[in-house]
Amino acid sequence: MATLERIRYTPQTIVVEDGKVSYSESSRRVIAGLPQLFWADCSPWREANLWALERASSNEASLKTVAGNLNGLLHYANFLEEQSLLWLAFPVRKANRCLVQYRGSLVAARDAGLMSPSTVSEYMRNAVSFYRWARAKGLLDPNTQLWQDRAVYIQYFDAVGFERTMVQVSTDLAIPNRKRPGAPLEDGLLPVSAEDRELILDFAKNNASPELYRMLALGFFTGMRIGSICDLKIQTLKNAIPDPQAPGLLRLALGPGASPPVNTKFGVTGHVWIPRALLEDLLEYATSLRRSKRQAEALPDDRGLLLLTRFGNPYCRRDTEQSSAINTEMATLRRSGVTAGLKVLKSFHFHQTRCTFATEVAELALKTTDPINAIALVKNALLHKDEATSFKYIKFIASTPAKRAAADEFAKAFAGMGR
Repeated sequence: MATLERIRYTPQTIVVEDGKVSYSESSRRVIAGLPQLFWADCSPWREANLWALERASSNEASLKTVAGNLNGLLHYANFLEEQSLLWLAFPVRKANRCLVQYRGSLVAARDAGLMSPSTVSEYMRNAVSFYRWARAKGLLDPNTQLWQDRAVYIQYFDAVGFERTMVQVSTDLAIPNRKRPGAPLEDGLLPVSAEDRELILDFAKNNASPELYRMLALGFFTGMRIGSICDLKIQTLKNAIPDPQAPGLLRLALGPGASPPVNTKFGVTGHVWIPRALLEDLLEYATSLRRSKRQAEALPDDRGLLLLTRFGNPYCRRDTEQSSAINTEMATLRRSGVTAGLKVLKSFHFHQTRCTFATEVAELALKTTDPINAIALVKNALLHKDEATSFKYIKFIASTPAKRAAADEFAKAFAGMGR
């Protein structure tokens, strides 16, 4: 399968003298962590990599945005290789064009609940943006029919109340970001039950790496995002302080304002709860021979991280929520679980650990306080940027009893139909 790698790009100036080519240092800035795509045979996708370089070096987009674009193209590259298609495959018959087939696969994944609507829309948008750039640079035949452009008119009111119309150019390949019906939580995912949580953790403890097992435990019992878990420092665990109002729980400081700092989404600084038993297990793992070997392979700046790959690398790059290493391990865990008959793992995603923790906190909060204070509690426990996200969990929990009652009534009515 295709891979996404990060490189340190050092610009060079090409000099040709007497028919000989030489390279010299350039005054342009060095780009550390430039994302680059490679096919399954390890050959680079030169056009995509050039697109990333041009955007990053011209300050057209931040390096984080460029990484997100390339991550979308990584998904597209894997699709092309799975279907044995070339990225330049645009025959006369529309249904056989690579972009049209890719769009169909994205819509199918969205409808099956395997991908969120926002992710599907973003991946398609990344692919179209890359092809627009390639055509503008003369890398594609200008007569190639890629898609049909169409104008989209957006009406809005300006600051003084006048109605305005904004025109944007879209394509017939665009996938609208239509959310699935129901009450999805963060990233369009739903929590798992307490029973399924225990099944997942027991299975992971015996069938996954010790690192992935502890990541899942951290997700289920602290609600931390994958980016925070991968950036968790041993010193952060040692600095944990007991919560005077919750015996058995301690608090970990996260965010750019913590010491040491730990990555959080939107740079929110705050504290999360962690059970004492889990904290003690993590501190014991931190001194294990397994982790010591990994620490010996790590760069000096990474040796304080709790979780390292077998090559001594961080599981996530700084300030990101993406990890190909974790994605690979999760895919292996899902396959093993399905083979073992554990149905809950078939469509299980790591971020559901956070949803599960948040719903449990919301349910406990609603039992002891009013909804306003419950929202504040969830917001602080999950380090949400605003209350709107926290309110989704309160709304989800508040509607659960009504759903259960309705389901019971429907079941009774159905059972009585044959009488």
